[in-house]
Amino acid sequence: MSASLTLVIVMAVMYAAGVYVMLERSLTRVLIGFLLVGNATNLLIFIMSGRPGSSPIVNGASVTDMVDPIPQVLMLTAIVINFGITALLLALIYRSWWLAQLGDEGDTLTDEHATESADEADGAFRSSSDDDDAIAESLDEFERGDGATSDEDTVSSTADAAGRAGASARAASKKPQGDAR
Repeated sequence: MSASLTLVIVMAVMYAAGVYVMLERSLTRVLIGFLLVGNATNLLIFIMSGRPGSSPIVNGASVTDMVDPIPQVLMLTAIVINFGITALLLALIYRSWWLAQLGDEGDTLTDEHATESADEADGAFRSSSDDDDAIAESLDEFERGDGATSDEDTVSSTADAAGRAGASARAASKKPQGDAR
């Protein structure tokens, strides 16, 4: 098998550029360099995989015409690993940018509730058991049918009933009392 000289040159240039860019101190350049090296590695596996052939799963083809599936699996694995490390580097870049924006404060932000006493903090924050009790009570009322599903439903049903009563009263007052004919 003869490898394409163009692919070999492109792969070598990508490796060289990727390593050169990764030597910089900037995390963004490290990310770009890592992407170049990852793609160059995929090209290397592609070049070494051999000439194209038939699928190894299809029956009826001769063994000499079949292509080796291992390089294809290695390329897929390299793509997934490249994606995972790229996501990690992007998270590191974002975190370092965020810490740089904070300046002297760094990673320690002021606590909003540091001056409150324990009683004030308990008043400000309800416990989750209060929420659970309120949800259970609301569900019980809904299942019994003696309560509306929410406060908005109660207000809207009261307004609808008042509106219908007012409309029927206005209609009754405008109705002619009798026909003279």
